[in-house]
Amino acid sequence: MPSPLPSPGQPTITTDTVADDEGRYLALQTRDARFDGRFFTGVTSTGIYCRPVCSVRTPRRENCRFFAMAAQAESAGFRPCLRCRPEMAPQSLAWSTQDASDILVREAVRLLDAPEGWARNPTSDGQGATVARLAERLGVSDRHLRRIFEAALGVSPLQYLQTRRLLTAKQLLTDTPLPVTQVALSSGFGSVRRFNAAFAEHYGLNPSQLRKSGSAQGATRTGTLRLAYRPPLDVPALLAFFERRRFLGVEWVQQEGDGAPALRRTVRLSPAVTGAMEVTGWLSARFDTTRHQVLLQTSDSLYPVLPVVIARVRAMLDLDADPGAINAVLHQRFPEGDGLRVPGAFDGFELAVRAVLGQQITVAAARTLGQRLVERLGEPIETPWPELSRLFPPPAVLARAEGDTLGQMGIVRQRQAAIVALARAVDSGALALHAGADVAATTTALCALPGIGDWTAQYIAMRVLRWPDAFPAGDVALHKALGVQGQKHPARAATEASAAWRPWRSYAVLRAWAELPLPATAARQASPA
Repeated sequence: MPSPLPSPGQPTITTDTVADDEGRYLALQTRDARFDGRFFTGVTSTGIYCRPVCSVRTPRRENCRFFAMAAQAESAGFRPCLRCRPEMAPQSLAWSTQDASDILVREAVRLLDAPEGWARNPTSDGQGATVARLAERLGVSDRHLRRIFEAALGVSPLQYLQTRRLLTAKQLLTDTPLPVTQVALSSGFGSVRRFNAAFAEHYGLNPSQLRKSGSAQGATRTGTLRLAYRPPLDVPALLAFFERRRFLGVEWVQQEGDGAPALRRTVRLSPAVTGAMEVTGWLSARFDTTRHQVLLQTSDSLYPVLPVVIARVRAMLDLDADPGAINAVLHQRFPEGDGLRVPGAFDGFELAVRAVLGQQITVAAARTLGQRLVERLGEPIETPWPELSRLFPPPAVLARAEGDTLGQMGIVRQRQAAIVALARAVDSGALALHAGADVAATTTALCALPGIGDWTAQYIAMRVLRWPDAFPAGDVALHKALGVQGQKHPARAATEASAAWRPWRSYAVLRAWAELPLPATAARQASPA
């Protein structure tokens, strides 16, 4: 899909245009969705901050202040707009491969964005992910972390975390019927009293008033959550990727012609994620391509963990990608792939098992093996659709799977050992497979397991860990797409060719696969189930 063109008479806006405030004001005037989440506008005459796509009348230039993050706008005293709702904006991800401080700040932001840590580490001050814990995770002192964080972003780590929690709570209050108490706890606040106090301090009203205000503006709490993304996004290509790999009963893809394009699936969240008991249910993600949004609905059972579900759906559909930054690096070599995203995974363990099953065989063959696994070891679940009826087996079940059980499904011994070892590592907590996991440590741990090599680890890094610079250099279809399959060391040649695509090599891989005819992309080690 091409980038949107300006209307007649409007100036052209490029990704470089918004490097200064005049460029940001231009993007604000044209309500260009490509810059949604890349900056926020604080309006001094109202005390409100908005997304670039806000439908209200454009404020005068002298009344505008621009911020890279919502936390910066709130730290400056601005309140979120109730019309454009900043909590719906895609995240702004900045990647660096050189400056150590930038890398550290990026990792800190990524960990603070992960809802898994919000409610599982309560402290007396109500801050689930304290600076001390965060610094320990990153291997630096808390003083050093605060210093570089504030120098880079202008706010403290706790201010950033507070904004993320409050905006998440605001979305739950506006779009769901969850009780205020449950909203507070789901958003990572230690108590309703602290939640009410923070809400009143930052937004000038209590949570119940926000709900009444939303009702007065015609909002209805249907349980449908709106998740914005930046165009272009090639929705048919993204859904086709999932369709070719789906397990019947677990996933259901609905393309154009049958209603709004959608991806629906059954899901499971372990006690390690929820902080309590295991949670199972279903979700439906429908694409509203006109408004550049995904409409997310879930089973009632997932309501207590909605922040985690939202984060995982955003990762699964790659809704936080910044096409402008990616295309600036890749467009010259891959001009037809500007709308392609890197499909993620809701469940990292499930995707890792799919990757193991897909080693050395076609996508169709891997899908057949996975389907047998689901039918033999998966649990039944009730959903509103007959197409969704089973859950993928959890790590505890596959950790106990005997060789005969897996062998009867046609899984060869080497992959039997890999699946069992992988399941035991995840079940024991020794291996974490999610977007907030350390990339280097996780890929090293994966390669230490029997039957898992660099190709599988890189594929998992690309789709589960959401690492934008993952590169499965040994991929045969990738070699063919890059024209290096005839060289003596094709993996080395592919790696050398990929140097110009850093730090977006994961996206380059998807674009290279897309250049091949479908049978070729289903070849050995091309893109497993």
